[in-house]
Parts: sequence; C-alpha cells; structure tokens
Amino acid sequence: MREILDDIDRWRANGKKVAVARVVKIEGSGPRDPGAAMAVNEDGEVAGSVSGGCVEGAVVSEALAILAEQSPGRMVSFGYSDDEAFAVGLTCGGTIRLFIEPLAW
Repeated sequence: MREILDDIDRWRANGKKVAVARVVKIEGSGPRDPGAAMAVNEDGEVAGSVSGGCVEGAVVSEALAILAEQSPGRMVSFGYSDDEAFAVGLTCGGTIRLFIEPLAW
C-alpha cells in the first residue's frame, strides 16, 4: 500500500475521487499476495497492482463503477473457472478475492 500513497495524495490534492482495491484472499495459486493494493482515480488512472496485470482492467471497471455509484465498496472475485478472469489473463489456476472501496476523508 505504501507505494501508492504518493499517487493517492496527489490525486486527492487535485480533488479527484479515489478507490482502492486490496487483495484479501488467495485460494490456490495467485499472482499477488494478500495485502497487495491498487488505487484508481475517477479518470481511470492507476497506481499499484493486485494481479501483476492479469485482472487490472476488470478491477479498474469495478472501481470506476463504485465511484460513480457512490457505493460503500464490495468484494469481487476472479478465478480460473471464471470466464471473465480467463479472458483477461488470470490463468494461474487460483482465485483472487479483492475488496474495492472508495476513499473518504
């Protein structure tokens, strides 16, 4: 998380809404460990990584939807048997569970 804080601070200083996605659980093999984080601002700019590039596009879409809906956040999962995850490249055989939430301060 520390590596994305400078970007978050800059975006917030410029009045941008920001959502953070965090890996909360890996089942089987996964590209990143729990705790890995990625930030997305309302313009779709990204800092950090939750999957080494495998599902980042889908995570950006979820984060932007959460910001647009003013949602409190939600849990999302991607796995090898998930057609969307396979289509975006999560072929490691595991399942990645993320919590995506807007930053509010």
